Amino acid sequence: MTISMYRASVPAFARGLSSLAGVLGKAAAHAAARKIDESAFINARLFPDMFPLSRQVYIATDFARGTVARLAGEEPPKWDDQEATFADLIARVERAHAAVTAFTAAQIDGSEARSIVRPVRGQPHTFNGLNYLLQYALPNFYFHSATAYGILRSNGVELGKTDFIGTLD
Repeated sequence: MTISMYRASVPAFARGLSSLAGVLGKAAAHAAARKIDESAFINARLFPDMFPLSRQVYIATDFARGTVARLAGEEPPKWDDQEATFADLIARVERAHAAVTAFTAAQIDGSEARSIVRPVRGQPHTFNGLNYLLQYALPNFYFHSATAYGILRSNGVELGKTDFIGTLD
């Protein structure tokens, strides 16, 4: 049995984005219930040299929507990174989910060998579609999504593993 590029990408990103929206929703409810200014969470970091929560969400959403677009042979439109509230961040995640799920299998399948050039540490790097997805895009998406989860969990938001990975189908 083989797995298609579509099945390896779109469902994974869609599920991860749904989980990220849920985690952000729980954080918003946590902040509201405890009367904590949302900016304390939005600007929180795991360590001073790491990006804040907002940037983790920006990067995760950019990887999800950008990856499927590039696999389909398109360049994703640039989004401004201006979301500053939980409602804004959740809307961004939902917009990314809509962008990801708008692609069809016909657009993405067969992209294993497609040449994709992306900057890595400031230098252009050429990937084939399969390596781009499996060795670069998905690990980056999960890293930034998990870091967003970690920031919120370390700041007291009651989250568990199921909030991150979702329930099994």
